[in-house]
Amino acid sequence: MTIKFPKHDLRSIAFTKLHGNGNDFILIDEMAQVIIPDDMKAQFAVVYCDRRFGIGGDGVLFISKSDKADIRMRLFQPDASEAEMCGNGIRCLSKYAFDKEYAKKKAFSVETLAGVMQVRVGYDSDGDFMATIDMGTAVYDESREIDGMTVYSVNTGVPHAVIFVGNVDGIAINEVAPTIRHHSSFPKGTNVNFVQITGSSEIVIRTFERGVEGETLSCGTGSTASALIAAKTGKVHGSVVHVKTVGGPLDITVGEIPQMTGPAATVFAGEIQY
Repeated sequence: MTIKFPKHDLRSIAFTKLHGNGNDFILIDEMAQVIIPDDMKAQFAVVYCDRRFGIGGDGVLFISKSDKADIRMRLFQPDASEAEMCGNGIRCLSKYAFDKEYAKKKAFSVETLAGVMQVRVGYDSDGDFMATIDMGTAVYDESREIDGMTVYSVNTGVPHAVIFVGNVDGIAINEVAPTIRHHSSFPKGTNVNFVQITGSSEIVIRTFERGVEGETLSCGTGSTASALIAAKTGKVHGSVVHVKTVGGPLDITVGEIPQMTGPAATVFAGEIQY
């Protein structure tokens, strides 16, 4: 499958590949001008997120100017849907913005479909980029029983289901999760997180991501959702919950406005020829 661009457009498109704990994204810089027309962004994500015939990624980030915040983020996923928010994605976009000096201070704001998020960034003593994101007020829903599992529900920018299990490694996630992801009690679908309590303030999670339609190595909004539910149900204690994802660790500060802290890394930059 190919995308045919209007003849007057550029003959190449610059992109940057980034990841947050293995949750990887293609970023298109539209700060100066629109590169991919809005009516083509969804199909662009379908084509170029393909890991064999495209660049490969869990989504395409578009960074642009905002009249509500310092910068704007849009995220299109491999199934052509547009996500309201993405925790790992906003860290990746923040790294790009900071490195390019679009955000000239270590504290700035990012407009998303889920609202304006406050971001604090910087490089640590090892030279690794870290970002702390104010994730906004979480919206809780009632728990329910699905296929014999107690499923907690919370929206942390996007909808998440949280299920506690004894051993996350024993879950056939791509077999079990779709029933919950498409359950009728979630009109817009939901991401699905399986959570194992491993300490008084520590959890391990695996996430099946809506839009990707499979397991991702890490999910920032899912880590936030899982930490909040674990704290709310008394399964963990303390103000900071350490979350271990398949792709690496995240720290979630629980509270009225939860915060997520974690890394982001640039993988490579290139051009798409057409």
